[in-house]
Amino acid sequence: MTEQFASPSSRAEVEEGARLTPRFGPDGLMACIAVDAGNGHVLMLAHMNAEALARTLETGEAWYWSRSRGELWHKGATSGQIQRIVEMRVDCDQDAILIRVDVGGDGGCCHTGRRSCFYRAIERDPATGAVTLVPADPER
Repeated sequence: MTEQFASPSSRAEVEEGARLTPRFGPDGLMACIAVDAGNGHVLMLAHMNAEALARTLETGEAWYWSRSRGELWHKGATSGQIQRIVEMRVDCDQDAILIRVDVGGDGGCCHTGRRSCFYRAIERDPATGAVTLVPADPER
């Protein structure tokens, strides 16, 4: 099932070519950012290995590599929050993926039950330098 991807060749081909030649890190992973296809809000950051990327392309649904569990992960398989791909983009040097998704089930993406994994803002008190986490606007 795993699609083999061509190895990156010249810089020009990677940056300007029409072939997908993903560049996975030393750990075999690349970052994948999932955003809501409807409003553009960032939902989550996960990682893909070659098999997850191939399955995502084959099925039209998001597959990731779970670093914590050490296994392939079909997002939403147990929660119903299937991420259906609307669009996929690769960055300039093909080492990160951006996916625009429609989310099934209750629309959540975070294992905490929230819509987005990015539910806290980092604030720094200019007077004391203290850094704290505060609830973020859920619509961002």
